Amino acid sequence: MASESRPTFPARAVITGGMPYGNKNLHFGHIGGVFVPADFFARFLRDRIGKENVLFVSGTDCYGSPIMEGYRKRQEAGYEGSIIDYVRENHEAQKSALDAYGISLDLYAGSGFEPAASFHAKLTDELIRRLHEKGHLLKLSTRQFYDVEAGQFLNGRQVQGRCPVRGCKSEKAYADECDLGHQFDPEELIAPVSQLTGTTPELRPVDNWYFDLPAFREELDALMDEWDADPQVRAVVTKTVRESLAAPVIYVQNKFREAFDAVAADLPAHTLHEATGNQQSFSVEFEDWRDRDTARTVLDGAGVRFRTGKTLLPFRITGNISWGVPAPDLEGTHDLTVWCWPESLWAPISFTQTALAVAEEGRYSSTDWHDWWCADDARVYQFIGQDNIYFYCVAQPAMWEALDWGLFQDTPIANHHILFMNKKASSSGKIAPPMAAELLEHYTPEQLRSHWLNLGLDQKAVSFAPKAFDTSVSHKNKKTGEEVLVKDDPRVADPALKESAFLSNIFNRLARSCFYGAANACKGHLPVAEPHADAIEEARAATLAFERRAYEFDAHGALAVAEEFGRAANKRWGDASKAAKGDDVAYDQALADAFVALRTLTLLMHAAAPWGCQKICEHMAFDADVFFSWEHAFDGPRELAALAGQTPEEHAIVALPPRFDFFEKHQSQIKKGK
Repeated sequence: MASESRPTFPARAVITGGMPYGNKNLHFGHIGGVFVPADFFARFLRDRIGKENVLFVSGTDCYGSPIMEGYRKRQEAGYEGSIIDYVRENHEAQKSALDAYGISLDLYAGSGFEPAASFHAKLTDELIRRLHEKGHLLKLSTRQFYDVEAGQFLNGRQVQGRCPVRGCKSEKAYADECDLGHQFDPEELIAPVSQLTGTTPELRPVDNWYFDLPAFREELDALMDEWDADPQVRAVVTKTVRESLAAPVIYVQNKFREAFDAVAADLPAHTLHEATGNQQSFSVEFEDWRDRDTARTVLDGAGVRFRTGKTLLPFRITGNISWGVPAPDLEGTHDLTVWCWPESLWAPISFTQTALAVAEEGRYSSTDWHDWWCADDARVYQFIGQDNIYFYCVAQPAMWEALDWGLFQDTPIANHHILFMNKKASSSGKIAPPMAAELLEHYTPEQLRSHWLNLGLDQKAVSFAPKAFDTSVSHKNKKTGEEVLVKDDPRVADPALKESAFLSNIFNRLARSCFYGAANACKGHLPVAEPHADAIEEARAATLAFERRAYEFDAHGALAVAEEFGRAANKRWGDASKAAKGDDVAYDQALADAFVALRTLTLLMHAAAPWGCQKICEHMAFDADVFFSWEHAFDGPRELAALAGQTPEEHAIVALPPRFDFFEKHQSQIKKGK
């Protein structure tokens, strides 16, 4: 493969993982669906462009109504700590889970904890003032839910009803968004219920600031054209964004046609689209969101029931809940806080500022955050779940354009949902997913990392079905008649272990063969023979193919390249070593070829299985910074030894203990004979 066909990487890169709410620990979906894919790319990129040029940041979303609601429920259960104590406990639990899975964040901060809190508050103030000065904020009097019985306004999570967006069947919609990510105005929520008293809340007017998102429809259209042509942006992103760029529409059931016609003349200018075929509704299209809002009021008054379609709406910036980042006082507004979603969009910038400020001197290639977020030779890669596309791929790009700070548009990497036992899992839903820490009682981190990376979440929603948690019935015991659960059936293979078998079998065997073989035949040094040209070329081809797939965020494809290469190399070694019995020269040649393959396979798998690969590097006795650097990706062990001023005969490897495993199985699997 010619070098000019290789992908181009930036000089510096920021990688972000979605911010978990500070009201809970992390379940497997947080880790497997977002953080492991982000970590795979971050580790690869550190090897590819240098660790001083990569910043991997994330943190706990400390503020907002979900945290307030979670804290309220904990208080009802007897919790005596403050809300910041509550969030800090969850933050520490999240960080512990991330560390256990080897998520190599440069900074896992908290938007409400120092040192990040000061940077975050300052940036929030500057950013909102900038949007106001540029004329991109709207002060709107909107109606907020008020619980008469409780005598207080309700935050977003204290109201629940049905989503009003046409086609959405979510029964878990909050004040202005449903659990599937659809946005709407509070007055559109169907059958609202206060979570405090179980009563139907009233809507009362409140002044807040909104970002004029609809004004950036043309810019978003143009960006979608760019992203359509970008191999790094997945089709689900542009498809989802374009759904939000539709014209403002109201859908009215055909049975209300007569009532609609009676007030049609009172509506703003509109275009009526008749129902066709078996459609149960006709649609009414308006020029802008304001006209549609006016029409909603008219139709409500006439008793016409309707649903709305997706469209761009002003994006709420502030609210009046107490637990939030303070918003600046503007045009007579006071004591407002920032809605948690917008401030989570710029949190990666404040986290970048924090990481650069607290880093030891020389850790990063630049300490100016602009060089990471605004420079032509830098990129920001945002790993998100598909239900967050609206925020990161609609609201954020428009906001970056509006600020006029020179911020380039980020590259979004949106994964489909990772299911649990073929059903959508949510810590607040009916299907309770296992927490990330629970899984480690049955699997090693590398086993789970390997499995999750191979699910192919870039293509579709995929189920995670670990046998240890599968309580479905496998069969009935013929002798006792009792039901045998899948998790207790030794005949059923564990889907979660499918991919890690390559690590513990093929990869482990190749590594052990090389080190034990060199200890016996080469007196603990590298083999003397020059590797065969075809062994070198196969390693080079696998390296280039892996690089291309990693560049496209295709972890599944990249690991498939590595596995195919590893299996072929292991077979080559098996055949060559068997044929070389009694022939020392031929055996040395087989070892030389195997060491080339092992060196390449270890480099490629480093991002997926870091612990085992680092052990191989240590036993090969090379400097890790050199060994894992892609500046030397095409250098075999002979060339790496030469860089250290040694011949193969002079380079001593570290001896392995007997029956040593680079990629271990979990103790529970060994006990069961797996």
